[in-house]
Amino acid sequence: MYAADFRRIALSLEGAEESSHMGAPDFRVEGRIFATLAAQSQGYGNLMLTVEQQHAFIEDRPDLFVPIKGGWGRMGMTHIVLEKADEDSLRGALTTAWNLRVEKNTKSQKKGHSDKKRLSRQ
Repeated sequence: MYAADFRRIALSLEGAEESSHMGAPDFRVEGRIFATLAAQSQGYGNLMLTVEQQHAFIEDRPDLFVPIKGGWGRMGMTHIVLEKADEDSLRGALTTAWNLRVEKNTKSQKKGHSDKKRLSRQ
């Protein structure tokens, strides 16, 4: 697979939009990043996962998934090796990152809504 495939699949997810973060293409849902192509020149797509998800992906396919170096990787940020990916594995990984972002957005909105209710009662 190629960066173009990563982009195509990411943008096929409901509400996904392409933007840019520090000069690199990123993919967002409701304004929040779930994946990037910041390391495409090294042959990677980047996924915003939980640590648990990262471990599961790496355990299943250590040839395909690699933690991003440093602190980002310790927080679950994960490279997918585009050259080794097939359509299903890339779609599954991007969908997982997208779902996580949607869940976090929903929790954040609910928290913000309850905070507003509490403040309006004071």
